[in-house]
Amino acid sequence: MNKISYTFVIIMIFGYLGCSKQSSSYQPTIANPNATTETKNLHERMVQLMKRGIMYGHQDDLVYGHTWKTEGVSDVKQVTGDFPAVFGWEIGDLELGNSYSLDSVSFDEIRKGIEWVAASGGFNTISWHCNNPLTGGNAWDVSSNQVVKSILPNGNKHEAYIKMLEQTADFLLSLKDKNGALIPIIFRPFHENTGSWFWWGKDLCTADDYIALWHFTVNFFNQKGVNNILYAYSSASGFTTSDEYLERYPGDDIIDIIGFDEYQGNVDDKENYMQSISTGLDIVTTLAKQNNKIPILAETGFESIPDSSWWTATLWPAIKDYQISYVLTWRNAHDRGTHFYAPFPGQGSASDFVTFKNEKRTLFMKDVQPE
Repeated sequence: MNKISYTFVIIMIFGYLGCSKQSSSYQPTIANPNATTETKNLHERMVQLMKRGIMYGHQDDLVYGHTWKTEGVSDVKQVTGDFPAVFGWEIGDLELGNSYSLDSVSFDEIRKGIEWVAASGGFNTISWHCNNPLTGGNAWDVSSNQVVKSILPNGNKHEAYIKMLEQTADFLLSLKDKNGALIPIIFRPFHENTGSWFWWGKDLCTADDYIALWHFTVNFFNQKGVNNILYAYSSASGFTTSDEYLERYPGDDIIDIIGFDEYQGNVDDKENYMQSISTGLDIVTTLAKQNNKIPILAETGFESIPDSSWWTATLWPAIKDYQISYVLTWRNAHDRGTHFYAPFPGQGSASDFVTFKNEKRTLFMKDVQPE
């Protein structure tokens, strides 16, 4: 073979390998074939923004903060001059037909907040601490290991659960933009299921029943025309293998987003916290690429943030090398002085949070608004 022919063959081989790699490239897809156009667009924005960086999210950011409630102030905005890119909302107690959530926030206010975020180019994610349909207790009532079984088809609380789903579906279908189109939502129910502090937890139901609960719930919403949902699965932390993570995974046919929740417990727990995030994100991002899902760190934080450099010396180093869509820190409770996970003006980590915000690859509201 002469030199020209040899060079040509080498070029062809590498060209083929390049094409093969490109054809099998990571491209997250939506599970629901009937998803609305707006939901597909939201999903595509999440995929594209992952290439630029990691969005920052905060739970209940607009409805209350460290020292205020229902003022729409935003502790994050007061510290950084910008809003989070992702806004978390809680709808527990909605399923009971109540006007206020379990955090005493009116659902009318939550609806208005969701509408504002969507109109402003941000992202909305909803958590659901659903009350116990069997006992009548709250989501943390783990007095019975028969709850999930009781609400599945043929269970003695199945009809009661259907009524809860109807209330929830009506709310999700009421979320509309100024043109009357359904607002797309990231919906994250039955979270931290690999722990046992909720009635849907690991010690309270079998893996098969938990998966069946997910499928029944999603199918019910689909039948009701709730096609403005991206479904997020987030386990508790502590898993160390893919098989362990997937043991209770509901399936690629209904899930769009995968992640987990992890919190730092105390100052001395820094290394364990960072290692747990690293182990979890190694597994979740690998599975996301294999199964075309969007990976997230669904919940995290350090209550009271006693480490003044926590944002740039702990959280950012733990997540910066991973391609995930967003990280969400938990809420700033207005009625519990030490229960906050984002800084407010004057809080010890506020200046470090600004430095975190100014990182090239952290994305806040202004960074994600469509042009």
